[in-house]
Amino acid sequence: MGGAFREITGSFLKLGCTSFGGPVAHLGYFHDEFVSRRRWLNDEAYADLVALCQFLPGPASSQVVFALGLQRAGIGGALLASFCFTMPSAIAMILFAYGVTTIGDLRQAGWLHGLKLAAVAVVAQAVWGMGRSLCPDRARITLALVGAAVLLVIPGAVAQIGIIVIGALIGWGLYRRDVPVSSEPSAGLARHHLWAAGTLAACIALLFVLPVFATTSDLRDVRVFDSFYRAGSLVFGGGHVVLPLLRAEVVPSGWISDDAFLAGYGAAQAVPGPLFTFAAYLGTIIKGGEHAWTGGLWCLLAVFLPAWMLIGGALPFWHLLRSRAWTQAALRGANAAVVGVLLAALYDPVWREGVTSARDVAAVFAAFACLEIWRGPPWLVVLLTAAAGQWLL
Repeated sequence: MGGAFREITGSFLKLGCTSFGGPVAHLGYFHDEFVSRRRWLNDEAYADLVALCQFLPGPASSQVVFALGLQRAGIGGALLASFCFTMPSAIAMILFAYGVTTIGDLRQAGWLHGLKLAAVAVVAQAVWGMGRSLCPDRARITLALVGAAVLLVIPGAVAQIGIIVIGALIGWGLYRRDVPVSSEPSAGLARHHLWAAGTLAACIALLFVLPVFATTSDLRDVRVFDSFYRAGSLVFGGGHVVLPLLRAEVVPSGWISDDAFLAGYGAAQAVPGPLFTFAAYLGTIIKGGEHAWTGGLWCLLAVFLPAWMLIGGALPFWHLLRSRAWTQAALRGANAAVVGVLLAALYDPVWREGVTSARDVAAVFAAFACLEIWRGPPWLVVLLTAAAGQWLL
């Protein structure tokens, strides 16, 4: 177990320091690290995990981190993986909150432009690799392409979930007779399933209990925790979607000014790791004073807690279901749909927000070649592309 914890610490701390580009890019980094390099799981199992996290509210990439750590070393591994992946960007956002009045706008920085281009190459590599593995026939290739086309016309988290559901139904219809029936006796419910059900119930109960405490308590910390917990519980579609929810909670209440909110949003684009660490910046500003960093950690816990509870509670049941033949058939279609979701995201927002000129296209091609053909480490490609960003801007 000690070796597993060391492996988790090293891999996720590295990813927490180098995973730029948002949740879609994170999935590409994870695929390269844990499927291609470390072989913790195969393409199918990884796509199943991504599909589950797309269904659940919360930050999908952070939920994948929690699930990978959980599968590797239990609940301790899940918490350690989440801590290592989250804290580098959380610390950066807390420090930025302390100096928000003196740091300028980072959104037009050349190195940030380079990081966006690196994210395009990373996501393209993930789509390419997963597409070859998960779309081996014409039916699944067609499903992925149609799903991507639909999402480009009708974007949004609801459409993403709908595409995966439809893909699962089509997969069940096409492949339910092709999947061999397992000769192994199917496992029933065990004690850990009861714990998982209790975790899901507690997550839902907190949505009703916390507002009661917030309205009856004079403690601002309770009201803040309730606001950030609800934002983390009810958001679909990744970190960018949580921003308007958080603004509605913290700006009208007078906890933070609109200018400070927007300044933090600009800085959040420049740090690696999950965008939900924006909550650490907001909590630090709200708390204020010498120990303002404690407010950042408080809000960070509140916004991530529902995501951890949801994935921790759902994953044991997910493994129970995916062992069934009919579930495997449905997952063939769902996995192809996941490729379509990532393909659509490669264009919008990853390509559209990053690539603005012919030189950018050349840089993306070069970064993709370094990753896919020359098998260069992603962190090195990210650093080189970031260094070239000032010239490309």
